[in-house]
Amino acid sequence: MWGRALLAVPCALLGFGVSLCAVAVHDYAWGLALGLAATAATLVALPAGWWSRLSFSLGWVAVLVLVTPERAEGDFVVSGDLDGYLLLGAGIAVFGAGFVGLVAPRGAVRDSGPSGTAP
Repeated sequence: MWGRALLAVPCALLGFGVSLCAVAVHDYAWGLALGLAATAATLVALPAGWWSRLSFSLGWVAVLVLVTPERAEGDFVVSGDLDGYLLLGAGIAVFGAGFVGLVAPRGAVRDSGPSGTAP
């Protein structure tokens, strides 16, 4: 139990870092594509569970929550164009993928160890 809880922190920090990089370069087409590809690849690579996918997605979305309010200068970090809206839409998708990742896929076979029936 504690092992998985301790792994949730690095997964959340990874999500925070990936999202921060995606936000930093989302104004460039290559940056948005790279940020979203890195996010999707990480979500696919992480195993299902609250300590992995959900914590990654919460860290990813936390950056968007922090950068979406208006800055003191009157402008925004996330642009109000197609790239910005795609990034915000990706945030909704990542948040949903974190909750979908709570359930192990159907038909997943768990290895119970050697069965003792060698040919």
